[in-house]
Amino acid sequence: MRSRPIISALLGVTAALALTACASQTAELPAGFTRLSDVAPEIVQEIRYHGEHNFMGRPVTGYHAPECSLTTEAAQALAEVQTAVKTNGYSLKVYDCYRPQRAVNDFVEWAKDPGDDVTRGEFYPRLAKDQLFPLGLIADKSGHSRGSTLDVTLVPLGSAASPQWVVQDPIVDCAAPVGVRFADTSLDMGTGFDCFDPLAATASQDITMEQKANRQLLVSVMEAAGFINLPEEWWHYTLANEPFPETYFDSPIK
Repeated sequence: MRSRPIISALLGVTAALALTACASQTAELPAGFTRLSDVAPEIVQEIRYHGEHNFMGRPVTGYHAPECSLTTEAAQALAEVQTAVKTNGYSLKVYDCYRPQRAVNDFVEWAKDPGDDVTRGEFYPRLAKDQLFPLGLIADKSGHSRGSTLDVTLVPLGSAASPQWVVQDPIVDCAAPVGVRFADTSLDMGTGFDCFDPLAATASQDITMEQKANRQLLVSVMEAAGFINLPEEWWHYTLANEPFPETYFDSPIK
């Protein structure tokens, strides 16, 4: 008979610990942000800056987890896009979402080191590294740090993230034909993600009709949900009515 109060007390402690854990997780995000997996769990996440397959060839400062977080408004708008593209047999896949300012600072420091050029063959094969900053391909501020900018593509519904890549794997030109360049699960958009090349411009005329159609499909569904494309990068979108247009956040991704 005396066991019930004990059990009730233990259940109360367990519930309190669970609430504390949830509060701790929430506290890791800036106010007004949410994890995309909580809003649209079907969207594939392939957070490149958490691993080695990116233009730096290593994990980026501030990416402690391969997790997409966005402002609540941007996450909800992206969930609308996911619902729309599913009807045509597609899913969204995100490469990057909220990016802490410390990661942007890491980009800038990397760009200043001419000796660290190991990924050039894939990500900027026709540019010298010292051109990246003057051309604005690397900058000291990024819309990603405001929480409503993301890098995204379309994949066939049911697709997963791309195969694992490590530094020892072959480096192939990001603008090479599909089937030659890195085996991304994306629809053929004409280049790989983060390809510093004129072919990556959304309206490039030097790509195939199929690649143009795939890019236009992505543009149309994203614009319908209130996102604006960066013309130089087919994968880069920002919510037009972003809630923090002047604030650059620095909380690490956990």
